[in-house]
Order: sequence, then structure tokens, then C-alpha cells
Amino acid sequence: MAESLQSWGYLEELQGVELQKLYKSPPSALAIFRKLLSGLSKHFVMSMLYCPRPTPLAEFELMVKASHAKDRQMALDQLRRYHIMRETTLKSGKALTLVPEFAKSLRQVLGGGGSGYSFGQVITPPSSEAVSVEDLDDYARQQWEGILGYMVGSSNLAELQQPGEELVPPSQGVIELLKAGSLITVHGTASRGQIPTITKDGFAFVLKDVNTQIWALLFLYVDNADAFEMDKIEVLSFIFFVASLELGLAYSTSTLTKTEKQILQDLLGLGIVYQPNPTAPYFYPTRLATTLTSSSTTALTTASQTLGSSLQPNSDLSAVHNTSPHQTPGSGFIIIETNFRLYAYTSSSLQIALLSLFIALRSRHPNMVTGKMTKQSVQRAIQTGITAEQIISYLATHAHPQMKRYAAAELSRNQARQVALNASSAGVTPEATANATLQLKVIPDTIMDQISLWQMERDRITSNVGFLLKDFSSQSEYADICRYADETGVLLWSDDKRRCFFVTRVEGVQSFIKERRVREQARMGA
Repeated sequence: MAESLQSWGYLEELQGVELQKLYKSPPSALAIFRKLLSGLSKHFVMSMLYCPRPTPLAEFELMVKASHAKDRQMALDQLRRYHIMRETTLKSGKALTLVPEFAKSLRQVLGGGGSGYSFGQVITPPSSEAVSVEDLDDYARQQWEGILGYMVGSSNLAELQQPGEELVPPSQGVIELLKAGSLITVHGTASRGQIPTITKDGFAFVLKDVNTQIWALLFLYVDNADAFEMDKIEVLSFIFFVASLELGLAYSTSTLTKTEKQILQDLLGLGIVYQPNPTAPYFYPTRLATTLTSSSTTALTTASQTLGSSLQPNSDLSAVHNTSPHQTPGSGFIIIETNFRLYAYTSSSLQIALLSLFIALRSRHPNMVTGKMTKQSVQRAIQTGITAEQIISYLATHAHPQMKRYAAAELSRNQARQVALNASSAGVTPEATANATLQLKVIPDTIMDQISLWQMERDRITSNVGFLLKDFSSQSEYADICRYADETGVLLWSDDKRRCFFVTRVEGVQSFIKERRVREQARMGA
């Protein structure tokens, strides 16, 4: 199982043979070309794509100015890392050529050759079963918010939900993925109910954009393909295939292999595809799928705004200048005072549940919640693995525009004051000194310092419930019992000089003490 989230760097870990197998799929070659390659790397690929002979290395030097030699080398290194280009030798010297599998697939994409079903077989479902783009967006949003809601804490979320806000619970396969990525820990039993707890990595996960979140889970799925008796290259190839499809069109399942149909069912739980029922002969890609390999900022922003839950901040800088206190769920909405009171202008149950991880909520109104940050609430979050830095970053990212305006005005005043103080200093540029030493601080220093101190206190002192054993009759008795506790994994602390130690569980140690005493009495009687 993967211990941490994977990114696109996962592809660099694949062997050349595996990548060449992946490049035999035209959608995969197109996805790598669009999503991963830099502009200069794409230029090099296109310059060689229809060239029948290898390109001498000297020609690449002519394509790029000498002042940008570093950029040229970085582009060539990128093509080598992904095994798109290989080096060969001509009579005139070294040359570079595209890997045949990649070149053939990319030419098929651009020229329209190859198999007619490389990018799926479009069908027209009955008019009574047709699904609109709006319906697909609603489905994808429900599935994804259900996953995020489960991570934040389904029990807390149930108490905060308004009528009609019920979330779709994630499938067991999705839950296993979250556990494999260490995004959550699950406590309890299946019969009595399992309670998820978000981890440090999970907290960072829910704050990322939707596209990054989706890919993190997909790479986890690929990394664990062997556990499902599937080939990871085939899984990755099918994901790229789904990402190449067009939003709003239905595609036939008749051209899919048995493994691809199994992957399709798993992708349903992530909201990437929609299928009316498991036996339906067609499926629809959702907006989560069609933007997977998009390099367009506009397309990714539209997907985040359309599908993203209110856990995602608004990246539009114009929101900072909005004077209305009632912000949309995706924009800055948090006001925190120096007395640790917090006001959040949101009606999203997901966002409120996330706040409740480190805020003691006091009241809820139609468009706002109030609460207070306390030592207990912060240390409760820290105990689950959330760091002080993450809490501070979250508050700053989602700060209300009014807080940002106040912080900007305060920064301007401080800079003007420092410029005035340094105006008479010889050899020092006042403006440069002010800009170098002063930074925009949206969250008050007292809040940031106190959160960090609470974490330091929590990290410095760790309490454990257990049992202290002492007053042993001899050193040998102490040593034997202490060694047994250590071997069974219940020993936390010991002091050989005082002949005492501390254990988390005492039942097994008590049984060992009784058995040892019986053996000692029997030996003495003999």
C-alpha cells in the first residue's frame, strides 16, 4: 500500500518498458503531451514527429538561443525522463529520435488514423434515458462532496446538515483508497459502525483544488492495482482514455475489456463517470473526467467552480475587493479576532464541519456560524495529526476580504513608518529595506503565536493511560518482568535504578507475574 499521496512524478518512477507499453495507447500519448510536457518540450516533439531520420543534437542548439541553453537542456532532460526521446549515434555525431510507440500514437491522434475506437464509440441512448450536462455536474458534485464529507467526519457532518443536504456515502472501495493514502484513520468495527478521523495528510488534501484531489486518488488506485489483480499500465491507460472523452456524450461499453469494465465500476464511486445502472450498455464521462488532462487554466477553473465544494477557496483576486460581508462559499469568509472569536460567513455543512475540527462552535445562523478557538479545540486537532502551520494556512487562505484589506492597509502604514525611519540612513534604500523586512499578515500575530505554542505544548508533553509497576523483591524479578513487557509491546518507560516501569496494558504482565511466582515456589520446594 502507498504510504503517501502520489503526484505526476509517479510516471517518472515507471520503467522504460512500462512507459513504452503505455504509449501504445493514443489517448495516453496525448495526455502526456498535453499535461506534462513544457512548451519547449512540445516544440521539440513536433519538430521530430514527422521527421524520418534522427535529429542531430546540434540542431537543437540552433532552435534555442544560447542565453536559454539551460531551458533547452531542461526540456531535453524532461523528454528523456519520460522515455519519449532516445539518443542514437550518426556519422556526424550524436542525435535524438522519438520513441516509436509514442511517435506512432501521437501521429494517429493528430492524423485521425489507427483504430476507430481509440477514443471510444459514441452512441445515442434512448431519449427517455438521456442525461444533460447539468445532471452530470450534479452527480459528480454529490459523489465528490460525499467523499470529502466522509473525510471531515460523517458524525459531525450529520449534526450540521440542514434538510435536503444529505450527502452520498462513499463506496467501500473509495474508503479503502482513503485509508491506503493515510488520508483517514478508521476506528470501530463493521458491526458497531466505523468512525473516520481525518489525518494531517487528509487535512492538506481537502484544501487542494479538485483536479489535484482526483489525481491523488487515481494514482493511489493505480499504485494498488496489483491488489485488485490488475495491470497498473492497463489501469493508467484506461484513465487516460476516459480523460480524452467529450462531456455530454454517451459511450458504448461493448468495446471495453473485462478489466476496463471493472475499472469503470470503480471510477463510478469517484464521480468520474456516470452509468444509469451496472448493466447499462453505455456510460457518460463527467466534468471531473474531461478536465483530468486539460492544461487550460480556464477549463480547470470552470471545473473547480462548477464541481468544487465550498472547501475550495476562490482564486479570483477581485473577491478581495468585495465589500459584502456575505460571501459565496468558495470565497474568503472567515473573520477571527484577537480574542480568538471566529465568525464564518458560510452555510456549507462541509465547511462548518471542517472548522469544527479546531474551533469550538457556539451558534449557527442561516448564513453564518460563530465559535471560539480554544486550547482544547486546537490540541484536539493536533492530536489527529493536523499541524499548527496547516491551521494558520487555512485561516489565512479563507480569510474574509475585510481582513485582507485591513492587513494590506496595516502593511502600508508600517512600510511608510519604516521608510521614514530609514530616510536619513546613508547607503540604504529605504523602500528596499521596508519591502525586505515587512510581510502581509492577514492573521494577527497573537493568534498565530498562540496556535504554535499550543502545538509545542502538546508535542512536549504526551499523556498515556496505563499502569505503574514497582516494589519488586529482587533485581532478577524486575528484569524478567520488564523484559516480558518490552517483548509484548506494552512497555512505555522503565527505570532500572528504582526498579519500576510503566505499561499500557497490565493483564498479560499480571499473568506472567503469577506464572513466574508459581515456578519460583515449585523450584524452591524441590
